[in-house]
Amino acid sequence: MPRDTTVVVTGGTRGVGAGIARAFAEAGARVLACARRPPERPLDGVEFTPLDLRDPPAVQGFFAALPRLDVLVNNAGGTPYRLLADADAERHAKVVELNLITPLTASLAAYEHLRRSRGSVVMVGSVSGARPSPGSAAYGAAKAGLASLAASMAVEWAPEVRVNTLVVGMVRTELSSGHYGGPDGVAAVSRTVPLGRLAAPADVGAAAVFLASDAAAYISGASLHVHGGGERPAFLDAATANREK
Repeated sequence: MPRDTTVVVTGGTRGVGAGIARAFAEAGARVLACARRPPERPLDGVEFTPLDLRDPPAVQGFFAALPRLDVLVNNAGGTPYRLLADADAERHAKVVELNLITPLTASLAAYEHLRRSRGSVVMVGSVSGARPSPGSAAYGAAKAGLASLAASMAVEWAPEVRVNTLVVGMVRTELSSGHYGGPDGVAAVSRTVPLGRLAAPADVGAAAVFLASDAAAYISGASLHVHGGGERPAFLDAATANREK
Protein backbone atom coordinates (compact mmCIF):
# COMPACT_ATOMS: atom_id res chain seq x y z
CA MET A 1 0.00 0.00 0.00
CA PRO A 2 1.47 3.42 -0.90
CA ARG A 3 3.03 5.21 2.05
CA ASP A 4 0.95 8.35 1.51
CA THR A 5 -2.32 6.41 1.88
CA THR A 6 -4.52 7.84 4.64
CA VAL A 7 -7.05 5.53 6.26
CA VAL A 8 -9.79 6.32 8.78
CA VAL A 9 -11.14 3.43 10.86
CA THR A 10 -14.22 4.26 12.90
CA GLY A 11 -14.36 2.48 16.24
CA GLY A 12 -10.75 1.51 15.60
CA THR A 13 -9.55 1.32 19.19
CA ARG A 14 -10.45 -2.20 20.32
CA GLY A 15 -11.60 -5.59 19.11
CA VAL A 16 -12.19 -5.90 15.38
CA GLY A 17 -11.58 -2.19 14.82
CA ALA A 18 -8.16 -2.34 16.42
CA GLY A 19 -7.31 -5.37 14.28
CA ILE A 20 -8.28 -3.45 11.15
CA ALA A 21 -6.31 -0.37 12.21
CA ARG A 22 -3.20 -2.49 12.93
CA ALA A 23 -3.46 -4.24 9.57
CA PHE A 24 -3.48 -0.96 7.64
CA ALA A 25 -0.62 0.41 9.75
CA GLU A 26 1.41 -2.73 9.05
CA ALA A 27 0.66 -2.25 5.35
CA GLY A 28 2.34 1.15 5.55
CA ALA A 29 -0.66 3.49 5.62
CA ARG A 30 -1.22 6.48 7.85
CA VAL A 31 -4.08 5.31 10.08
CA LEU A 32 -6.50 7.45 12.07
CA ALA A 33 -8.76 5.66 14.54
CA CYS A 34 -11.76 7.62 15.76
CA ALA A 35 -14.00 6.57 18.62
CA ARG A 36 -15.53 7.97 21.77
CA ARG A 37 -12.88 6.38 23.99
CA PRO A 38 -9.13 6.02 23.48
CA PRO A 39 -7.55 2.57 23.26
CA GLU A 40 -6.53 1.00 26.57
CA ARG A 41 -3.02 0.71 25.14
CA PRO A 42 -1.60 2.79 22.26
CA LEU A 43 -1.69 1.00 18.92
CA ASP A 44 1.61 1.14 17.05
CA GLY A 45 1.35 3.35 13.99
CA VAL A 46 -2.24 4.38 14.73
CA GLU A 47 -3.31 7.93 15.61
CA PHE A 48 -6.36 8.38 17.83
CA THR A 49 -8.96 11.12 17.54
CA PRO A 50 -11.93 11.30 19.94
CA LEU A 51 -15.18 11.45 17.98
CA ASP A 52 -18.83 10.68 18.69
CA LEU A 53 -20.03 9.31 15.37
CA ARG A 54 -23.63 9.98 16.38
CA ASP A 55 -22.89 13.74 16.28
CA PRO A 56 -23.17 14.72 12.57
CA PRO A 57 -21.62 18.21 12.91
CA ALA A 58 -18.62 16.72 14.75
CA VAL A 59 -18.25 14.03 12.07
CA GLN A 60 -18.41 16.62 9.29
CA GLY A 61 -15.85 18.78 11.09
CA PHE A 62 -13.48 15.84 11.57
CA PHE A 63 -13.45 14.89 7.88
CA ALA A 64 -13.35 18.51 6.69
CA ALA A 65 -10.14 19.03 8.66
CA LEU A 66 -8.32 16.13 6.98
CA PRO A 67 -5.87 17.11 4.23
CA ARG A 68 -6.68 13.93 2.32
CA LEU A 69 -8.39 10.58 2.69
CA ASP A 70 -7.99 7.39 0.66
CA VAL A 71 -9.87 4.75 2.65
CA LEU A 72 -12.79 4.89 5.07
CA VAL A 73 -13.52 1.77 7.11
CA ASN A 74 -16.94 2.01 8.75
CA ASN A 75 -16.39 -0.38 11.66
CA ALA A 76 -18.05 1.36 14.62
CA GLY A 77 -21.13 -0.46 15.85
CA GLY A 78 -22.37 -3.20 18.12
CA THR A 79 -25.30 -4.08 20.34
CA PRO A 80 -26.14 -5.53 23.74
CA TYR A 81 -28.16 -8.74 23.91
CA ARG A 82 -31.77 -7.58 24.05
CA LEU A 83 -34.94 -9.43 23.05
CA LEU A 84 -37.34 -7.32 21.04
CA ALA A 85 -40.13 -7.35 23.63
CA ASP A 86 -37.72 -6.35 26.41
CA ALA A 87 -37.30 -2.78 25.16
CA ASP A 88 -39.30 -0.11 23.40
CA ALA A 89 -38.84 0.86 19.76
CA GLU A 90 -36.81 3.93 20.70
CA ARG A 91 -34.15 1.77 22.36
CA HIS A 92 -33.94 -0.49 19.31
CA ALA A 93 -33.80 2.56 17.04
CA LYS A 94 -30.58 3.64 18.77
CA VAL A 95 -28.99 0.34 17.72
CA VAL A 96 -30.09 0.97 14.14
CA GLU A 97 -28.71 4.50 14.32
CA LEU A 98 -25.28 3.34 15.48
CA ASN A 99 -24.97 0.50 12.99
CA LEU A 100 -26.58 2.02 9.90
CA ILE A 101 -26.99 5.79 10.15
CA THR A 102 -23.50 6.55 11.48
CA PRO A 103 -21.76 4.73 8.59
CA LEU A 104 -23.93 6.75 6.19
CA THR A 105 -23.07 9.97 8.03
CA ALA A 106 -19.34 9.22 7.92
CA SER A 107 -19.43 8.16 4.27
CA LEU A 108 -21.20 11.33 3.19
CA ALA A 109 -18.77 13.48 5.18
CA ALA A 110 -15.82 11.66 3.58
CA TYR A 111 -17.19 11.60 0.03
CA GLU A 112 -15.41 14.61 -1.47
CA HIS A 113 -12.03 13.42 -0.14
CA LEU A 114 -12.62 9.92 -1.48
CA ARG A 115 -13.82 11.19 -4.86
CA ARG A 116 -10.66 13.26 -5.29
CA SER A 117 -8.37 10.39 -4.29
CA ARG A 118 -10.41 7.76 -6.17
CA GLY A 119 -10.60 6.00 -2.85
CA SER A 120 -12.52 3.22 -1.17
CA VAL A 121 -15.13 2.60 1.51
CA VAL A 122 -15.16 -0.66 3.44
CA MET A 123 -18.30 -1.36 5.44
CA VAL A 124 -17.96 -3.84 8.30
CA GLY A 125 -21.13 -5.87 8.14
CA SER A 126 -22.16 -9.06 9.89
CA VAL A 127 -23.59 -12.49 9.24
CA SER A 128 -26.40 -11.26 11.51
CA GLY A 129 -27.64 -9.26 8.55
CA ALA A 130 -28.34 -12.40 6.53
CA ARG A 131 -29.87 -14.78 9.07
CA PRO A 132 -32.25 -14.59 12.06
CA SER A 133 -30.62 -12.79 14.99
CA PRO A 134 -32.70 -13.43 18.12
CA GLY A 135 -31.51 -11.16 20.89
CA SER A 136 -29.99 -8.74 18.40
CA ALA A 137 -32.77 -8.27 15.86
CA ALA A 138 -32.31 -4.51 15.46
CA TYR A 139 -28.57 -5.05 14.94
CA GLY A 140 -29.23 -7.70 12.29
CA ALA A 141 -31.71 -5.44 10.53
CA ALA A 142 -29.19 -2.59 10.54
CA LYS A 143 -26.44 -4.80 9.12
CA ALA A 144 -28.79 -6.01 6.37
CA GLY A 145 -29.48 -2.38 5.57
CA LEU A 146 -25.75 -1.61 5.60
CA ALA A 147 -25.04 -4.19 2.91
CA SER A 148 -27.86 -2.75 0.79
CA LEU A 149 -26.60 0.78 1.37
CA ALA A 150 -23.08 -0.22 0.30
CA ALA A 151 -24.33 -1.85 -2.90
CA SER A 152 -26.31 1.26 -3.87
CA MET A 153 -23.47 3.56 -2.86
CA ALA A 154 -21.09 1.56 -5.07
CA VAL A 155 -23.29 2.28 -8.09
CA GLU A 156 -23.94 5.95 -7.31
CA TRP A 157 -20.31 6.77 -6.52
CA ALA A 158 -18.65 4.81 -9.31
CA PRO A 159 -16.22 5.09 -10.95
CA GLU A 160 -14.42 7.41 -8.53
CA VAL A 161 -15.14 5.55 -5.26
CA ARG A 162 -15.29 1.81 -4.68
CA VAL A 163 -17.58 0.54 -1.90
CA ASN A 164 -17.59 -3.00 -0.48
CA THR A 165 -18.80 -4.85 2.60
CA LEU A 166 -17.07 -7.34 4.86
CA VAL A 167 -19.66 -9.82 6.15
CA VAL A 168 -18.01 -10.81 9.41
CA GLY A 169 -18.79 -13.88 11.47
CA MET A 170 -17.82 -14.59 15.07
CA VAL A 171 -14.54 -12.97 16.15
CA ARG A 172 -12.41 -13.77 19.17
CA THR A 173 -11.79 -10.50 21.02
CA GLU A 174 -11.25 -9.40 24.60
CA LEU A 175 -15.03 -9.65 25.08
CA SER A 176 -15.49 -13.18 23.71
CA SER A 177 -15.43 -15.01 27.04
CA GLY A 178 -18.19 -12.79 28.37
CA HIS A 179 -20.33 -13.49 25.31
CA TYR A 180 -19.76 -17.23 25.10
CA GLY A 181 -19.18 -18.31 28.70
CA GLY A 182 -15.43 -18.49 29.29
CA PRO A 183 -12.80 -20.62 27.53
CA ASP A 184 -15.03 -23.71 27.42
CA GLY A 185 -17.82 -21.70 25.81
CA VAL A 186 -15.45 -20.17 23.25
CA ALA A 187 -14.15 -23.65 22.40
CA ALA A 188 -17.68 -25.01 22.03
CA VAL A 189 -18.74 -22.15 19.78
CA SER A 190 -15.55 -22.53 17.73
CA ARG A 191 -16.51 -26.12 16.95
CA THR A 192 -19.63 -24.87 15.16
CA VAL A 193 -17.46 -23.04 12.59
CA PRO A 194 -16.28 -25.19 9.66
CA LEU A 195 -12.69 -23.91 9.98
CA GLY A 196 -12.76 -24.85 13.66
CA ARG A 197 -12.03 -21.48 15.23
CA LEU A 198 -13.35 -17.97 15.65
CA ALA A 199 -11.80 -15.27 13.51
CA ALA A 200 -9.00 -13.16 14.92
CA PRO A 201 -9.27 -9.38 14.48
CA ALA A 202 -6.22 -9.67 12.20
CA ASP A 203 -8.22 -11.91 9.85
CA VAL A 204 -10.78 -9.16 9.39
CA GLY A 205 -8.01 -6.58 9.08
CA ALA A 206 -6.31 -8.51 6.28
CA ALA A 207 -9.59 -8.72 4.36
CA ALA A 208 -10.17 -4.97 4.78
CA VAL A 209 -6.68 -4.17 3.50
CA PHE A 210 -7.30 -6.39 0.48
CA LEU A 211 -10.59 -4.70 -0.42
CA ALA A 212 -8.98 -1.26 -0.14
CA SER A 213 -5.89 -2.23 -2.15
CA ASP A 214 -5.09 -2.13 -5.85
CA ALA A 215 -5.42 -5.94 -5.84
CA ALA A 216 -9.19 -5.33 -5.54
CA ALA A 217 -9.29 -2.52 -8.10
CA TYR A 218 -12.17 -4.14 -10.02
CA ILE A 219 -14.18 -5.13 -6.94
CA SER A 220 -17.01 -2.81 -5.95
CA GLY A 221 -20.50 -3.41 -4.64
CA ALA A 222 -19.37 -6.80 -3.31
CA SER A 223 -19.87 -8.59 0.00
CA LEU A 224 -16.86 -10.61 1.14
CA HIS A 225 -17.70 -13.24 3.77
CA VAL A 226 -15.13 -13.53 6.55
CA HIS A 227 -16.81 -16.23 8.61
CA GLY A 228 -14.69 -19.37 8.46
CA GLY A 229 -17.17 -21.18 6.23
CA GLY A 230 -20.28 -20.01 8.05
CA GLU A 231 -22.20 -22.25 10.42
CA ARG A 232 -22.56 -25.99 10.25
CA PRO A 233 -26.23 -26.67 9.34
CA ALA A 234 -28.09 -28.12 12.32
CA PHE A 235 -29.78 -30.75 10.15
CA LEU A 236 -26.43 -32.47 9.57
CA ASP A 237 -26.01 -33.15 13.28
CA ALA A 238 -29.65 -34.19 13.55
CA ALA A 239 -29.27 -36.57 10.62
CA THR A 240 -26.14 -38.09 12.16
CA ALA A 241 -27.97 -38.60 15.42
CA ASN A 242 -30.84 -40.34 13.64
CA ARG A 243 -28.47 -42.65 11.77
CA GLU A 244 -26.81 -43.65 15.02
CA LYS A 245 -30.11 -44.76 16.60
